[in-house]
Amino acid sequence: MESRDLLLTAFDNVEESVRGALDGVDPALLTVRLDPDANTIAWLVWHLTRVQDDHVAEVAGVEQAYTDAGWADRFALPFPPSAHGYGFSSADVGRTDITDPQLLVDYHADVHRRTAEFLRTLSAADLDRVVDERWDPPVTLGVRLLSVIGDDLQHAGQAALLRGLLERR
Repeated sequence: MESRDLLLTAFDNVEESVRGALDGVDPALLTVRLDPDANTIAWLVWHLTRVQDDHVAEVAGVEQAYTDAGWADRFALPFPPSAHGYGFSSADVGRTDITDPQLLVDYHADVHRRTAEFLRTLSAADLDRVVDERWDPPVTLGVRLLSVIGDDLQHAGQAALLRGLLERR
């Protein structure tokens, strides 16, 4: 099996987890917070998708779907289009007012499609390319992609857990 096939499978798992967390969800649950500083389902899914969009577009050398395909306008959030949730305050999470689960699913599907297109172009040798020299050791493409997968799966799992807790209330 090729490395890119493993990465494709992992990103497929992310998309499946996102869909599972959102499929049939009551839109009213998307912005509910378990406590005043808790993340919401909407923020978790928006954030994980924004990070994937940002990081993969950067290493692929293409524009992010968020701006390229007009997702920033559709979400109409009170943040600059470059925002992806990293470093957001509790107040910022609260201002991430997304009540349409299909909007989140569709944006993630677009980012997933673009990610898969990029991954299909890679060889095993490409994964050793250094993409970020700000770290010691420098970050390779393979490590960056694995980092995105890990972060995405954690946030998708958090969104699914949060949904389950809210539905049982």
